[in-house]
Amino acid sequence: MAWFKRDKKSIDAATPPEERRVRTEGLWAKCESCGTIVFRKDLEANLYVCPKCQFHFKMSAKQRLEMLLDGRWTEHDAGMTSTDPLKFVDTKPYAARLKEARKKLGMNDAVITAEGRLNGRGIVCCAMEFAFIGGSMGAVVGEKVTRGIELAIESRQPLVVVSCSGGARMMEGTISLMQLAKVSAALAKLDDAKVPYISLLTDPTTGGVTASFAMLGDINIAEPGALIGFAGPRVIEQTIRQKLPEGFQRSEFLLEHGFLDAVVHRKDLKAFIANSFDLLLS
Repeated sequence: MAWFKRDKKSIDAATPPEERRVRTEGLWAKCESCGTIVFRKDLEANLYVCPKCQFHFKMSAKQRLEMLLDGRWTEHDAGMTSTDPLKFVDTKPYAARLKEARKKLGMNDAVITAEGRLNGRGIVCCAMEFAFIGGSMGAVVGEKVTRGIELAIESRQPLVVVSCSGGARMMEGTISLMQLAKVSAALAKLDDAKVPYISLLTDPTTGGVTASFAMLGDINIAEPGALIGFAGPRVIEQTIRQKLPEGFQRSEFLLEHGFLDAVVHRKDLKAFIANSFDLLLS
């Protein structure tokens, strides 16, 4: 005979297994370079840079704007949306990819054009979003960057473009390739108007974006370790049938070979850009 009887179920028995576990998903991040596990709030406070090895994590377009601009900014052309002129389908329809990205990110395409202030100076800033179909440049991205350039000309405010992209958006075919010429022509007008332009290349900046506005700044700068190039290193190796040098297409390699003006740590970016504009406008 039992000495006592439990009338109520234990906490373990009454609580579903999924609710008994300590929920840590999203609280920690693993560094892709050194493997260090970092508390996400500490990572955010450190501008998404690993405190151990200084590896620069990807940032969203909005996080970039929050880092570079003083407080609030005004977004332009937020309502522009891509169409599906080719009715393109690979593993899934292009229209479905667009819908999924819009729902997940709460933005209509892979760039945000903003007008705000950097260290008190009014600027126009276009920040690319890699999470939106690889930050690829289709008709909308090309048009928004072009309109951002035109806004900089009209308002006489310096321009910053933060590139983070896999290149032209193949789902839009030749229409996406046309954006290279359109944006480059707009930058020529910006140069004629004597309005300065700083291009910030982040990991990765490749394809048609590299072949157009990313490399056309008055000053071209990059974050440490960023992959920058036209074709990827694997494609190049297969084409030339040679092993590429160590660090090929990384920002430090490009700086050494004269393709960049500076490689700047993320914590120094805002001050570097502000000082560069002081120099360009003096």
